[in-house]
Amino acid sequence: MKPRIAITHGEPAGIGPELVAKLLAEPDLSDLAQVILVGDRHVFELGQQQAGTDWQMHEANPEGPADDSNGRSFAWIPMQTIAAGEVRIAETSEAGGRSSLRTLDRAIDMTTAGLVDGILFGPFNKTSLHLGGMEVEDEHRYIAQYLGFTGYHSEINLLDELITTRVTSHIALKDVVANINQDKVIAAVQLANDTLRAAGIDRPRIGVAALNPHAGDAGNFGTEEIDILAPAVKRARELQIDVDGPWPSDTVFLRGRDGLLDAVVTMYHDQGQIAMKLMGFERGVTIAAGLPIAVATPAHGTAFDIAGQGVANLGAMRKAFDVLCRLGLSHRIAQNSAPPPM
Repeated sequence: MKPRIAITHGEPAGIGPELVAKLLAEPDLSDLAQVILVGDRHVFELGQQQAGTDWQMHEANPEGPADDSNGRSFAWIPMQTIAAGEVRIAETSEAGGRSSLRTLDRAIDMTTAGLVDGILFGPFNKTSLHLGGMEVEDEHRYIAQYLGFTGYHSEINLLDELITTRVTSHIALKDVVANINQDKVIAAVQLANDTLRAAGIDRPRIGVAALNPHAGDAGNFGTEEIDILAPAVKRARELQIDVDGPWPSDTVFLRGRDGLLDAVVTMYHDQGQIAMKLMGFERGVTIAAGLPIAVATPAHGTAFDIAGQGVANLGAMRKAFDVLCRLGLSHRIAQNSAPPPM
């Protein structure tokens, strides 16, 4: 049983089209998943020109994409979201953001209709997304809003066998402290635990990063560790989760790197992202965890500094595809085994 994966090109002016072109040139791709391309033909063709690859697209039935029959021609859902002349390499634009959102919308619709099992999107540019009409802080909250989903969800970043999630995400650093409380810390810990258990780890080992230098130094550098983080860890342990901390953030990732932890829960965006990207920028994957659909993308951005040059590294995109194949099948199995609605 192969998962059905919708792939969008992401920001047309970035490296997304090139990465899609390189991914689809991988010889084993059609053995692993049924791929359905969602987006503008000329953008996918631009990616092939940039990457120097050669594969074909065939128009698919939007209500039920046919399987790829020969491994070199991929099902494609026709869209017209951006004119060729509006694709300006390495430039943010309203047109690029609008294209990114419309292709994502279509892929979400296909997923909720049961036509595909997961979505892999090329990197987005947040400036373009906001110019194109996104009113929330990032694409993950956009997906939740589009779905009407109000439950807890968050980005999870994966590097090899280590994941991170965070209590706050795309907000100003000055607002971080006001947005941290015990319940939010516990929710982030539970999300990491549930994600890893779904991936087959019976008892994940989770470390919580401190907010302040040296974990607050017994209150000398802040009391959040005493007032919020330590009590949250204690409460999470009472839920039978294998979690400890708070650990100083400049050492907790050493434990993760050395295989002593399966997950690190951080307090804010860069606290985890800097560590993960230093350890493996070309392999990092972002998963939209907690949502009712499977979504993944490379953890890096649109890389405008190298866009259009044909030199983008496929590593993270390929890893995201491999992860999504597993997530997509898990979602399909879970949906097929769920009891019918009352």
